[in-house]
Amino acid sequence: MIADPQARGAALADFFGRVSPALWGDLVASGLLAADDERASREWSCFALLACVRGMVAAGGFNARSKDAIDAFHAAVLEQRTGHDPVDEPIAPLVAERYAEYEPIAQAGGKSGADSVALRLGERAASHVGARAGADAELAAALGDLYEALAEGAAESVRRGGA
Repeated sequence: MIADPQARGAALADFFGRVSPALWGDLVASGLLAADDERASREWSCFALLACVRGMVAAGGFNARSKDAIDAFHAAVLEQRTGHDPVDEPIAPLVAERYAEYEPIAQAGGKSGADSVALRLGERAASHVGARAGADAELAAALGDLYEALAEGAAESVRRGGA
């Protein structure tokens, strides 16, 4: 486990920067999306960020150091996206809005079955990303699977020191 919160956040941001765009490309290529546009891409980023945070917390629990690591992760990702001060990035309010929407679903997960948490998150994300006609259930399932894969990959990345 990466002990230093800043280094942990930076390592996870590197993981996100490598993996999230590739997964988005796979989603676009799948034909499940209504459109490959900036709005849909931003919605994917919000969802993928949450999955990475979940992985970081799964790897090390939630405490003051992990909160600092999460803050460092968000700052590093936003700086990578923009090349400037992340406070000025317009995606930050959307990230906060989506986290507020997704987090209750994730926290209620154990109450209604762990297997369905990823699917319920995928369904919510699909409503924002936008499925092509008739692909809602397929896109929701794909997004749920990608959420789980990202969370597991993020946890492993943090455990192995970013390797």
